[in-house]
Amino acid sequence: MDLEKLQSEIAAQKLDGWLFFDHHQRDPLAYRVLGLPTSRMATRRWYYFIPTTGEPAGLEHRIERGMLASLPGEKLAYSSWTEQITGLRKLLAGRKRVAMQYSPHCAIPYVAMVDAGTIELVRSAGVEVVTSAELIQAFEARWTPEALESHLEAGRRVDRVRAAAFDLVRQRTRNHAPLQEFEVKQFVLDSFAKTGMITDHGPIVGVNANASNPHYEPGQGMSSPIRPGDFVLLDLWAKLERAGAVYYDITWTAFCGEQPSDEMRNVFAVVTGARDAAVKRVQEAVAAGRPLCGYEVDDVARGYIESRGFGSYFTHRTGHSIGQDVHGNGANMDNLETHDDRRVAPWTCFSIEPGVYLPEFGVRSEVNVFVGDQEARVTGEVQRELLLL
Repeated sequence: MDLEKLQSEIAAQKLDGWLFFDHHQRDPLAYRVLGLPTSRMATRRWYYFIPTTGEPAGLEHRIERGMLASLPGEKLAYSSWTEQITGLRKLLAGRKRVAMQYSPHCAIPYVAMVDAGTIELVRSAGVEVVTSAELIQAFEARWTPEALESHLEAGRRVDRVRAAAFDLVRQRTRNHAPLQEFEVKQFVLDSFAKTGMITDHGPIVGVNANASNPHYEPGQGMSSPIRPGDFVLLDLWAKLERAGAVYYDITWTAFCGEQPSDEMRNVFAVVTGARDAAVKRVQEAVAAGRPLCGYEVDDVARGYIESRGFGSYFTHRTGHSIGQDVHGNGANMDNLETHDDRRVAPWTCFSIEPGVYLPEFGVRSEVNVFVGDQEARVTGEVQRELLLL
């Protein structure tokens, strides 16, 4: 735990401190931010408070003493619920505004780890509880230079696997040889393993109407054939198989043949136009040093698609944070599923992936955007034209 950095970030948010709470390891964010081991189950509640200045302090149950032993500061003990309340009030004495893993109206569920009853208990100690969303982003979403390099290398490898997967589709469909979505999925997973990459699940390989299901994933017994004249979507994500590596996550689309319909071409142009407009909005704001929130990026992509008459077919957020988990804990580009008012912060990365999902086929175009200190850039290859296989 980097106490100096923690207190600096807390002060920057104009808070009196950050209160951590857990029971039965419900809050993995707390363990990661504090650097706590997860080998011991927390069967009783513990609290740990980091003030803006001064020494932190904790509160732990007498039969689980040592839960916070690796952290600095005094550790108060309790057994009864009345002692717990007394100890909590002692931890928070003189404080007015503290952050917890809480999100008003659960607007950002990724940080809403603390139950409503505990929030009520803390408020009964006379403090205002505010969200730790921006603090979590500072410690969970910001990359190191090493993480960035792992992302760029994963991107090079994933892009090669993506090209090889489409080559497989091209060869089979042109030769009228049998091919299933599931076979392409297995080809991608085998290629990841051969090139030193891992993934948590996926990839998505969707043909025609299946491409209109944003979270479709073929499996044994649930796979469609891929034939000449079909539309194919491929969404794949992976990271290097080493500690601290971060994900690379992309979506490309293709037509199995040389003459896609005018509707396919039009929808592809609308989706990629929305993608490029959102990327441009990020790049301009970062270059000018202007604050930018995730919901604003979503507004740009969604407005572009709505102005072309396809708004009702864009059914998910524009993008998600990317980190050691493919869906990270930084700002999402979202003003649909949530109103994400977290700032787009330096040294973070996120996807921009608008989509239009018609009954017959769906188009999504996904790139990753890394924000540096003064510039933002797409980190891999960008699909400019619908692939013709």
